Amino acid sequence: MAVAATIQAYLESHDVQYQVIEHPRTDNVKQAAVVAHIPPEQLARPVLLGDDVNYLLAVIPANHRLDLDRLNQVMARSLEMVDGEELELTFGDCEKGAIPPIGEAYGVDTVLDASLSHQASIYFEAGDHQHLVHMPGDDFRRLMEHVPRVQVSHHL
Repeated sequence: MAVAATIQAYLESHDVQYQVIEHPRTDNVKQAAVVAHIPPEQLARPVLLGDDVNYLLAVIPANHRLDLDRLNQVMARSLEMVDGEELELTFGDCEKGAIPPIGEAYGVDTVLDASLSHQASIYFEAGDHQHLVHMPGDDFRRLMEHVPRVQVSHHL
């Protein structure tokens, strides 16, 4: 698949420079960082959450753990992890567990962990378990300019 059609169209419509990096198939984003030889703090890992209002995509570094209590406090919400079936419906052109962190492309509100705001490069899953998108940190921040930046995770 390489890059999910929704993400490819979104990146092209925002005139973002990016590369697609192929790597051996992995089961999760942490393994992808290892096999692709990239720093896990530069790999953006999305976590889909939901409540009775709507979904929220929390984007954190691959080597961090989401602090759900802090996120709920900051956002004044009662978010919980979303199950796989809802993921598939929302991110229909992506393989399960390989969603990109650009929620806006899918109409999903997003919050960006502040620790991703300082990286020179950002990587993220392209929609499958064999490809990563790589772009300059400045371009990623431009894509996420309307997204709240909050410290909602901590290092593992």
